[in-house]
Amino acid sequence: MSGSLDLMELAFERRGSGEPLILIHGIGHHWQGWLPVLDRLAAERTVIAVDLPGYGVSPALPPGTPYTAESLADAVESFCALLGVKDPHVAGNSLGGYLALELAARGVVRSATALSPAGFWSRAELLYARTVLRAMRASARSAAETGRAAVTAGNPLLHAVSAGLLVAHPSRLSPAAMLAASQALAGSQGFDETLEAMSGLMPPAPPKSPITIAWGEHDRLLPCRQALRAARWSGQRVKLLKGCGHVPMSDDPELVARLLLRGSRPQS
Repeated sequence: MSGSLDLMELAFERRGSGEPLILIHGIGHHWQGWLPVLDRLAAERTVIAVDLPGYGVSPALPPGTPYTAESLADAVESFCALLGVKDPHVAGNSLGGYLALELAARGVVRSATALSPAGFWSRAELLYARTVLRAMRASARSAAETGRAAVTAGNPLLHAVSAGLLVAHPSRLSPAAMLAASQALAGSQGFDETLEAMSGLMPPAPPKSPITIAWGEHDRLLPCRQALRAARWSGQRVKLLKGCGHVPMSDDPELVARLLLRGSRPQS
């Protein structure tokens, strides 16, 4: 498994033992978004949660390399090659979900699980998502510059309003996790270029590896009606994550962990 980029060192967290499962976050997020499910998954898998290039504390893409889905998928391939991880299972959320499906389309993973993947939107839905993401980014940067991020995370009402677009149950997202996510969003080097490139994002080629797609029933960023298009694209039913929003890991860690373990069962 090796992408067209040179072998790329990325920040990551590794836990557990068993078949490898790579976890890929969404735009503006970081590997810590998977913390609610990491130990549950690590009981049965070697789990590797990665910061994409230009996100979290990973280095940016090489100069001149665009922040497209293809180049980010290349980076994940190169990262796996560097670690010596061959044919892993992969799971992703939002943009990470799209990347998981892209890797399945390349046939370089054993299985892919996508949670509310990007790319199945209408033009109006894409415009809405990009507008919301830009506003969230501007708010996170302003909060970081003024020192309001900790206040927002610690105030239950502000916490609920700020997190409500991404999770169905803001109270289950700890103030520390929310503060860290806000700081990651504010500091994402690759955010603007990635968001711009998403304007041309279309569903990937048909998968060559087994896939699972699931959608939060209360997804307010990529509404779950997009799951119908994902179902038509994949030719299979898309699972509904009851009680979950766009980033479901904190809403129902047990449900998400079960889904990812089922989706990454050892393949014969």
